[in-house]
Amino acid sequence: MSYVDGFVIPVPKKNLAAYLRMARMGEKAWRKHGALDYKECIGDDLKTKWGTPFSKLLRLKPYETVIFSYIVFKSKAHRDRVNAIVMKEMEEMSGSKDMPFEMKRMSYGGFEVSVG
Repeated sequence: MSYVDGFVIPVPKKNLAAYLRMARMGEKAWRKHGALDYKECIGDDLKTKWGTPFSKLLRLKPYETVIFSYIVFKSKAHRDRVNAIVMKEMEEMSGSKDMPFEMKRMSYGGFEVSVG
């Protein structure tokens, strides 16, 4: 079964272009090292009539939007190998470590695929 890393990130709308530049670099790195799929999705229909909307869950501010992203791997072991390589490459890259969002507000988890 495949394995998925999932992320939900509140991003200030003014930083969206910077976030997407960073995300495109991330996609190249993860795919280069074997990720099967990589998606970055920008919140669009966030005023749901049922469940807990992301805006409430994240305590979204009026000037923010939600990014829902995921990376698909062959297995958890494959994810661990790929992530180790990508993280090492990112640490070796020079440049600013400023993120276009607050890292402490990002939600992340690894998931076993059970349907699909």
